[in-house]
Amino acid sequence: MPSTAAMTRVPNRADACTVLDVLNRVSGKWSIGVLLIALEGPVRFTELERSLPGISRRMLTLTLRNLEADGLLDRTVYATVPPKVEYRATEMAGELYESLTGLTEWARRHQDTIAARRTVPSCVSDGAA
Repeated sequence: MPSTAAMTRVPNRADACTVLDVLNRVSGKWSIGVLLIALEGPVRFTELERSLPGISRRMLTLTLRNLEADGLLDRTVYATVPPKVEYRATEMAGELYESLTGLTEWARRHQDTIAARRTVPSCVSDGAA
């Protein structure tokens, strides 16, 4: 059986850029919260606003636009007076959620080791070369 190192593919620079771009988009303060709420079913702007204490209308609008542009939310406008708008998480958002759940599990398994390593001084900070 191949070793774990042999089974792990080292990403190239383009792969790393793709991952960083996606993480930067969804790691904003509000993006994950919006997606989690939308994954429960269709949701309206005011429901999101009430469910995310502290978010401004402008920030919610920008977050919704970005998530929609990235294909993580579908926006449906109903021809009513006043207009009714609903947001739904896409299949891709559900897939992202599953991936983030895996990352969460990894972080839980390794949080103590990471915390312990952060208390060890780095060789760069002590002047060693």
